[in-house]
Amino acid sequence: MLTSPNQSTDADAAQLKSLGYTSNFERTMSKWENFSLGFTYLSPVVGVYSVFATSIVAGGPPMWWAYLFVGLGQLLVCLIFGEIVSQFPISGGLYPWSRRLVGKRWAWIAGWIYAWALCITVSAVAVGASPFVAVLLGLQLGPGGQLAISLLLIALVTVLNLSGTRLLARVAMFGFICELVGALAVGGYLFVFARHQPLSVVLDTSALTSGGSYLPAFVAAAVGAMFCYYGFEACADVAEETPNASREIPKAMRMTIYVGGGSAMFICLALVLALPDVAAVMSGKVTDPVSFILTSALGPSVFRIVVAVVLVSFVSCLLSLQAAASRLLFAYARDRMIIGSEVLSRMSPTTRVPQNALLVTGVIPALVSIAGFWLVNAIAVIVSFASAGIYIAFQMVVAAALIARLRGWRPCGPYQLGHWGLPVNVLALVFGVSAIIDMLWPRMPDQPWYSNYGTLIGTAFILGTGLAYMLFATPYDRGAAPYADAHRLTDYAGEAAT
Repeated sequence: MLTSPNQSTDADAAQLKSLGYTSNFERTMSKWENFSLGFTYLSPVVGVYSVFATSIVAGGPPMWWAYLFVGLGQLLVCLIFGEIVSQFPISGGLYPWSRRLVGKRWAWIAGWIYAWALCITVSAVAVGASPFVAVLLGLQLGPGGQLAISLLLIALVTVLNLSGTRLLARVAMFGFICELVGALAVGGYLFVFARHQPLSVVLDTSALTSGGSYLPAFVAAAVGAMFCYYGFEACADVAEETPNASREIPKAMRMTIYVGGGSAMFICLALVLALPDVAAVMSGKVTDPVSFILTSALGPSVFRIVVAVVLVSFVSCLLSLQAAASRLLFAYARDRMIIGSEVLSRMSPTTRVPQNALLVTGVIPALVSIAGFWLVNAIAVIVSFASAGIYIAFQMVVAAALIARLRGWRPCGPYQLGHWGLPVNVLALVFGVSAIIDMLWPRMPDQPWYSNYGTLIGTAFILGTGLAYMLFATPYDRGAAPYADAHRLTDYAGEAAT
């Protein structure tokens, strides 16, 4: 039997009420728009273009396989997230899930880590976009110019996000179409007209061996692929803005991994095969291999068109990142878990988005960008935390799901893994912990301390300040929202709602 949009919205509201919440969000984001939000947050073009040089220097052409292995690992995480959001379709994603699975303290620190990682990533992506703006406009930018552009981009996406869910969904869909078409067109052209390397180059490990093993180089290069495989969780951050969220969001999350991961693998392989001189790139003689490849293959004029498409990807990525961060902050505030909760939980009566939370998630990345201009070495320590922080927050949820299972939780949403749930949960945790160790591992003993230990120190700083705030201010004790009850919920709330 078909369900009308109004019936679906009413059922969603009733389900949310049964979970202890009411929502003022506008439920207008379709499954495809929800998927587009996750895709543009993952943004294979932004991810691959940003880390290609680092990855290929570390692991050579065989580093391409890391995209496959990391994608499979993150798919396991995605499947666990799908089970959780299917039962708990609540805005803010990781924080409310952790709250229901384990408890208030666990949720508070997971959300703290994730929130800072998101805000710092917004800053990093905005700064990373500035060279593309300079190329498009034909400008030579110094640090001050790059800072100005990054601040303008952060301001732009804040204004767009303040305009409401409908505009967010439309821009995400437009960004998805532009990025996918651009990736397929550019990648296809490189494959057909600009190939310089045989396909077997992705199996040639002879240039990078350590004691007869390629493994250390591959593990180091895999960090680049890890940067490209998060974003699917953003689909769940806007759960209260998506009709029939319990059923549609797990699908959208998996589609993000399939389509986003497949696109990243395709783009990366196209770039590897289009390298005119692999040795020149690995030796550092060519410092920007992506621009070198695209300019050589496409010419300056077409290259600028590609840069314009890449900029659309950067803007839509920033938009999705900030939307996820603002919903997380709103979820915190709604449960009275952070200072200024009354202000941060306010919704705009016209656009029906958390306007104050959005402003904060614009101001903090802007301040990080400004600090990066004045304190390059110090801020590098914090910025290096961004990717590792997201993976740590992910694994806190995966671990929370495992803890809840051991307490007796049996997922009862429409999407379930059944008897595969426990083994997938364990494998997802093993993968995630391994990935975190890989990201934190110091590999540059000859570099300054902030380069070699930056990620580890940045992570320790964010985690330490969060724990100190949590222990001394006890923000987790202020709200009355349900917590640690997943193992006691044996029936799907949506069944009662419908």
